[in-house]
Amino acid sequence: MRDIKRIVLTGGPCAGKTTALVRVTEHFSNMGYKVFTVPEVPTMVTQAGWNYLTENKSFYYEGELVILQLQLMLEDSIMRMAQTLAAEQPCVVICDRGTMDISAYISEEMWEDLAQKVGSTTEQLIRRYDAVLHLVTAADGAEQFYTTANNAQRYEQANEEGLRIARTLDRKVLDAWSKHPHFRVIDNNSDFDRKLDRVLEEISQVLELPLPVKEECKYIVEIVGPMPESIESEITQTYLVADPGCEVRLRRRRIYGQTINILTSTRYPSQTEKLITERQVNNSLYESMLQQADPYRATIRKHRRSFIWQGHYYELDTYVEPKADLMILETKGGLCHEEVCIPPFLKVVENITGNKNYYNYNLALRR
Repeated sequence: MRDIKRIVLTGGPCAGKTTALVRVTEHFSNMGYKVFTVPEVPTMVTQAGWNYLTENKSFYYEGELVILQLQLMLEDSIMRMAQTLAAEQPCVVICDRGTMDISAYISEEMWEDLAQKVGSTTEQLIRRYDAVLHLVTAADGAEQFYTTANNAQRYEQANEEGLRIARTLDRKVLDAWSKHPHFRVIDNNSDFDRKLDRVLEEISQVLELPLPVKEECKYIVEIVGPMPESIESEITQTYLVADPGCEVRLRRRRIYGQTINILTSTRYPSQTEKLITERQVNNSLYESMLQQADPYRATIRKHRRSFIWQGHYYELDTYVEPKADLMILETKGGLCHEEVCIPPFLKVVENITGNKNYYNYNLALRR
């Protein structure tokens, strides 16, 4: 039986999820996949009569519990339905939001209580998905397209206060999912069609389909001003012995006190395509696989700060080993240099986009 991937589309208000779901269904159906979609559960419960603005605490709590229970039930039921077809047709399940979205709108204490009520933990609920794609709200970087017209339940109105609330909610959702091993942020650094294309590319990677080879913009930078709020993590990256034409990377990421280990293999079927496969490995297997470390490459250690500035998503890596104090800023979305907006708190020392000397695989090479 084929493996069925379960993928979450999430994000802040007016992020483009509804349109993205239509594009995803059409695109992958044309590729021969049976696409199953799990509808947005909070909207269903609200339309059924629940009111998230109620002052009745018992009513509010019961509504959140129903949302979580219904989310799990729908996802599991649709997965079982998909499994009846998996032998004859490739299938994928796309969830319009997922379990961790619920946690972004309630207190940590209530969330832990709800998770316990359904017999689970935060870690189990976050890792039941193969990938999570966060579409950044239009209120952050595409304000002219922010609207409440397509969602009567939305209370973040299209004014300055509404935009502020939408950005805050977007950050809460992003933070709730940030521990997922395959978490990707789709920002507003290009037009909306390109934003949707990036969603298709990320899902294609999860499905292990060939992707076009693209260069992300990279810069050596210096910090010259106060940094915005960031998601911080520590990354240890080891390259393993591999066949010619293949890169195998073992990465350990520590974030919010948790450890995530990912094994990534990258192959190049042609000069214009690459095939990426990823899988999570436990700590025991991680330690065992370190025995296969490439003796010609050093281990890379770096501190990562991920942040959104004016609707654009950035990753700022400060290297500890093997090149101490090297600081590299990377944008996402395959922009050309002219389209990149460098935050004012960073100073570009050198544009290293496409410079193979600064690929992690080459930085690790022992000199």
